[in-house]
Amino acid sequence: MDLSSLQPRLLLGPGPSPVSDRILAALARPTLGHLDPQFLAVLDDVNEGLRQAFGTRNETTFPISGTGSAGMEAAMVNLLEPGDTAIVGVNGVFGGRLAEVARRLGAEVVQVDAPWGRTLPEEALIEASRAHPEARLLAVVHAETSTGAWQPLAEVGAHLAGMETLFVVDAVTSLGGVPVEVDAHGVDVCYSGTQKCLGVPPGLSPVTFSPRALERIRTRGTPCPSWYLDVSLIAGYLGAERRYHHTAPINLIYALHEALSEVREEGLEQRFQRHLEVGRRLQSELAGRGFTSFTDPEHRLPQLTAVHLPEARDEGPLRRRLLDQFAVEVGGGLGPASGRIWRIGLMGHGARHESVDRLLEAVDHLMRAAA
Repeated sequence: MDLSSLQPRLLLGPGPSPVSDRILAALARPTLGHLDPQFLAVLDDVNEGLRQAFGTRNETTFPISGTGSAGMEAAMVNLLEPGDTAIVGVNGVFGGRLAEVARRLGAEVVQVDAPWGRTLPEEALIEASRAHPEARLLAVVHAETSTGAWQPLAEVGAHLAGMETLFVVDAVTSLGGVPVEVDAHGVDVCYSGTQKCLGVPPGLSPVTFSPRALERIRTRGTPCPSWYLDVSLIAGYLGAERRYHHTAPINLIYALHEALSEVREEGLEQRFQRHLEVGRRLQSELAGRGFTSFTDPEHRLPQLTAVHLPEARDEGPLRRRLLDQFAVEVGGGLGPASGRIWRIGLMGHGARHESVDRLLEAVDHLMRAAA
């Protein structure tokens, strides 16, 4: 296929999100070697920008070469060994994936469940921790992309303070869109993806590891089963020695550098407010058109809106017409929500009132035509 024939879309699904012209231009900068001093200075800037975005001073904060799923695997393969106990909250697809990865690593999984569209009760997670003080980690999804649920972290983080159990948080859809606050909530490992609220093309997973997590990695009884994701090896490339591990995706890191510059110029609090304002406006406008929330309204993300269509309309054909006729992409449901909902993302460069206007104009046209 001739790439020049590709038609632009307004990406308002659960990811990837729209990419700004500045970030696209950064991708086209001259490729350097992964040990070139110029590139290493860029990488150092990126790592510092990620610390600010995560709300942490963790030295080991960097972008893993891979999507958010690589960050998820890195968290689990570095911390877990066969026979370990892992407490995992499951209220959607991505909590389920955390549990599955833990099982594949030979861990005994204590699963804390909540209905799709709702958050995990913090008291249930804390009770599981009390019942299993031997647990190596407790993992939750901060922003569940499959449902739009926004998980509270403060009480669990306070409970785990001083315990041996490490706190692992999936922030794939939250980093850069809502506060993450790694240090304030006592999070030991947090991972994200660049293609959501940071507005960078897919391919990098920002991660941060606390000193406690690094000590666990250092003292584990068996080697990390993934050579590629072994943080103890990657850390040698990040430090003063700059030991070669693998070739970094140079131009993607340029793009992340530019995205973090945009974040810094806008200001984190202003960026959070923009996502909140635009997301809540969309949710209000959709409610006025007969859409109903799939997600518990008290714990609803602003940047990822999961909704039932009016009058139980078949979502698939309307979603395809939205793409074909209006070049606007939204996502369908996953798992038990498949065929039941739309998932609408207003993330990064896409979290703008113009995006809402364009989507609503198209929705109104489709609903009139389907009446």
